[in-house]
Amino acid sequence: MEKSKPKTKANNNKYSVIVVEDEENIADFMSAVLEAHGYAVRIAQNAATARLMIGSYMPDIVILDLGLPDEDGINIIKSVRETSRMPILVVSARTHEADKVEALDCGADDYITKPFGTAELLARLRTALRHAHRAESIRSSKTPFRADGLLVDYDKRRVLVDGEEIHFTQKEFNLISLLSVHAGMVLTYDFLMRNIWGTVPADSENSILRVNMASIRRKIEKDPAEPKYILTEMGVGYRMIEGD
Repeated sequence: MEKSKPKTKANNNKYSVIVVEDEENIADFMSAVLEAHGYAVRIAQNAATARLMIGSYMPDIVILDLGLPDEDGINIIKSVRETSRMPILVVSARTHEADKVEALDCGADDYITKPFGTAELLARLRTALRHAHRAESIRSSKTPFRADGLLVDYDKRRVLVDGEEIHFTQKEFNLISLLSVHAGMVLTYDFLMRNIWGTVPADSENSILRVNMASIRRKIEKDPAEPKYILTEMGVGYRMIEGD
């Protein structure tokens, strides 16, 4: 079932959102909140409709429930990531850490557990859109990343802290670059391993990742035990602070 609103970003400069949620009261609540704050909203109440709508309308962002009646929402994340970088905000009743890690590993940009408040939903939505815009800007222009004295220059492959150049190994530079492109987002251990080393260790220890992260922190942090640039999300992964 689809509930469609005629307004889209294409004709009125609003951000377009597809809400994938099978519980009608929650879907209507999110739609009302988002429209009241200037978003153009379409609702899909199952995975089949969601796939058609995402492919047809190419929204600016997808808000996705995982517990859909015809298919697990995780599969929607995987299929979107095969062709698109559009941000995906998961809103789910699944509260286990493993569920959050799986969704983020598959390509979700953020994860909110139900029940949630209006302010949190809007804040997470704005953040996901901001991150997507920044990442696309960096990919297209290679604009250096700056955050509180830290500079990552992608073209010249240089890292500076308070104007002083820091020597990085190739893997260290690739790691800090990936984190900075996705600044503000939690990147899971498995995501980082796959993108930097091309594999995920069977023992899930990620020791090589932890060794490289410790080395990066010693080089850029005044106090590696209390990092301000790259933060640890326990049991999930790492997050670079947002840029200036």
